[in-house]
Amino acid sequence: MQDSLFSVFGLDENSLRLLVFLGTFVVMALAEWALPKRKRTLPQGRRWLTNWGIVVLDAVLVRFVMPILPIGLALYVADNGWGLLNWLAMPSWLSILIAFVLLDFAIWLQHLISHIVPIFWRLHQVHHADRDIDVSTALRFHPIEILLSLLYKFAWIAAIGAPALAVFAFEAVLNAAALFNHANVRLPLKLDRVLRLVLVTPDMHRVHHSVSPVETNSNYGFNLSIWDRMFGTYIAQPDAGHEGMKIGLNAYQSEKPGQLLWSILLPFRNR
Repeated sequence: MQDSLFSVFGLDENSLRLLVFLGTFVVMALAEWALPKRKRTLPQGRRWLTNWGIVVLDAVLVRFVMPILPIGLALYVADNGWGLLNWLAMPSWLSILIAFVLLDFAIWLQHLISHIVPIFWRLHQVHHADRDIDVSTALRFHPIEILLSLLYKFAWIAAIGAPALAVFAFEAVLNAAALFNHANVRLPLKLDRVLRLVLVTPDMHRVHHSVSPVETNSNYGFNLSIWDRMFGTYIAQPDAGHEGMKIGLNAYQSEKPGQLLWSILLPFRNR
């Protein structure tokens, strides 16, 4: 059943997601090379090796620990009639749209929680410790945070009764959006203003990676920009400007965030 839903040009769901992910990464990396927004603080090669190392560890942990992934859960939920959307009579396209929007809100809420609950912030600070922000920063999430994020997502999928196609579309779009809005790319200001009416742009999300606590605790969205506007957590521009702002965490303004082992052990430090 899953293969019939997601097979395109002979590719299964996992292959399609990987293709979208790698394709978006390459496009945004080329855009950063052609139109960079900021000068780098740390050597790119070392940072990219660390950030890619973290995402590889994430993938290994998930494959080892999780017997089921979001698409599989969505199919199981549908087969058993669980969740709100499976109890309501509505067209399939509307169920998919509602599920997509609700899952996007769920990720916004999770991001907010990861900043205000200390134990979750210990994990999430690995992402924020990166002293530069570019397309590779979108890969930099601690393996334990990735695992907890999956469990959180499972709860929402089951409660919503999210259709499998909605989950697949959301996962693919979320990955691509994160790569896009972390990119160190200079968009024309007029284009940025239009895009951020709907989507989180690189300039919008870069504010969130400022060392300023006020700016760090803003712009939590990864895909749709509506949630930050709706809940009053939206900041349009950093006080110091995008070229002048300092990225990362004030406590870790050294070369250590560019090291793989240091980054993995960061949540277990006492500071």
